[in-house]
Amino acid sequence: MNAIGKRTTIDDLAKSLGLTKSTVSRALNDYPDISEATRLRVRHAASVQNYRPLSHAQAIKTGRVRSIGLVLQVSEHDGHRPFLANFLAGITEGAALHDWTLTLATASSTTDTIRLLEKLSQERKADGFILPRTYLQDRRIDALRNGHVPFVLYGRTEDIAECAWYDIAGETAMQEAVAELFRLGHRRIGFLPGGEGYNYTKLRTEGYLEGLAQAGLSQDPALIGPNAVNKQQGADATQKLLLQSEPPTAILCSVDHAAIGAYDAIRSCGLEVGKEVSIIAYDGVPEGAVLNPQLSTYAVDTKHAGARLAELLIRRVRGEAAQTLREIGNARFLDRGSHGPCLLTSNDLAALIKLKSDHREE
Repeated sequence: MNAIGKRTTIDDLAKSLGLTKSTVSRALNDYPDISEATRLRVRHAASVQNYRPLSHAQAIKTGRVRSIGLVLQVSEHDGHRPFLANFLAGITEGAALHDWTLTLATASSTTDTIRLLEKLSQERKADGFILPRTYLQDRRIDALRNGHVPFVLYGRTEDIAECAWYDIAGETAMQEAVAELFRLGHRRIGFLPGGEGYNYTKLRTEGYLEGLAQAGLSQDPALIGPNAVNKQQGADATQKLLLQSEPPTAILCSVDHAAIGAYDAIRSCGLEVGKEVSIIAYDGVPEGAVLNPQLSTYAVDTKHAGARLAELLIRRVRGEAAQTLREIGNARFLDRGSHGPCLLTSNDLAALIKLKSDHREE
């Protein structure tokens, strides 16, 4: 402000810089014909003079409201809770670097999500959207593609046409986990896939299978349990694996919440997690740190992911090609107590499980 109650205008800013109003406007809106030196000079002066463009005027001039759209589907198996606070912080901080904001909505179903995406776009409340937790075949992507609305994926998908993304290499994490367990002597390694239809489930399953191949272990369909994304499903799937004639001595879980249920199933068989049966999972949810033993898992920096997604979407809205906006990061392994050396062969483990079961029935 120049004085109390008097707002700095673009005319004031242009006059102070000795530039035309058009040049100042184009610099503030990142037009490619403006040099970086001029852009930085204008932005610095705007900051010093506390210049803030009127959002409705900017929208009329540029066709943009400088807002990132995000619709969260609360019907997801965890409502996105494991990552939500840090994820939103990353998006808002990344958007703020470009003087953009975040428009957030919640939906009750995929159909409701698509309705809101279309509504927010048509009402010009968002210039583009971040789509979290992608599906192999994703109706949200189809709707935005058909409507020529910019978007960026937090994940990948089957049909990558016109898709920009930031994703974490969950498949690499699964490969590394198999290699770690193989190094510790495990030869029967089970696997619990994640949610059905999600792209991350496909990738992590492929990573598990590739890890087996790299270790020289044969694929055994009996070692792959049913889809598990929560505690009860994890417990049921783990029990099914352990009651086989040749049970796994270690189990990989695509999501941490399934691993939490796996603890219960292992203990119900009279076994100790990290000793008779090892567990490695993926997500890095806070609950894993309070389990006994603490859960060995791959953690994701969701705040960084949010910031990268904001940056990529803004660049997409400004016209950069989708195929140039594809980034993949890595998860960080939290080496904890739920995995360790293989102490029993698969046959010995099966005998121990039967013995303990017999004792409980007496």
